Amino acid sequence: MSESKSLSKTARVEFILHKLQSLYPNPPIPLQHKDPFTLLIAVLLSAQCTDERVNTVTPALFALADNPFDMAKVPVEKIQEIIRPCGLSPQKSKAISVLSQILVDEHQGQVPADWEALERLPGVGHKTASVVMSQAFGHPAFAVDTHIHRLAQRWGLTNGKNVVQTEKDLKRLFPQDTWNALHLQIIYYGREFCSARSCDGTVCEICRTCYPTRKKPKIVLKP
Repeated sequence: MSESKSLSKTARVEFILHKLQSLYPNPPIPLQHKDPFTLLIAVLLSAQCTDERVNTVTPALFALADNPFDMAKVPVEKIQEIIRPCGLSPQKSKAISVLSQILVDEHQGQVPADWEALERLPGVGHKTASVVMSQAFGHPAFAVDTHIHRLAQRWGLTNGKNVVQTEKDLKRLFPQDTWNALHLQIIYYGREFCSARSCDGTVCEICRTCYPTRKKPKIVLKP
């Protein structure tokens, strides 16, 4: 039997929404922060690094400087020393220093609630901007990381070409008012039930429900 016996895409979307809402009705942001600036820095640090490790690093960093005015005055070398465990510390420390100065010079020390302005900041790509816009400012956004990209393929919601296409597909399938929470819900579900190691597309409840006749592991394409 093939995957042709799976639920329809509409049924899969409805089941996924219901299941994730029941498991994680109020998903917290996994990165520790207190305002848009500290969230921005934490998300920047999370590139190619786990949220858990970021959360062990940011207390010392924010004790040193938790706003753009103070951060812009900290030597890049000092920032790099603190954030080294997060990886890519030379690039990230420079980006943190420069973007802090830009926020001071161009935005009165405030993180702008503006897509274009955010994505112009060094070290801030579309995914980082999406997280900040959705979680700090409440704007509808669907930040797609590698984990969401993987699960969306396993659940038959995208063809998996790249994260840009995955974002478009998910936005088309799910109601806009679900995006901000759904981004976090999928991340939590992936970590708990559908990680790269614990599920291959045939193990967790969502995979088994969406594709009850799937017998072989689902091969996913990396972004």
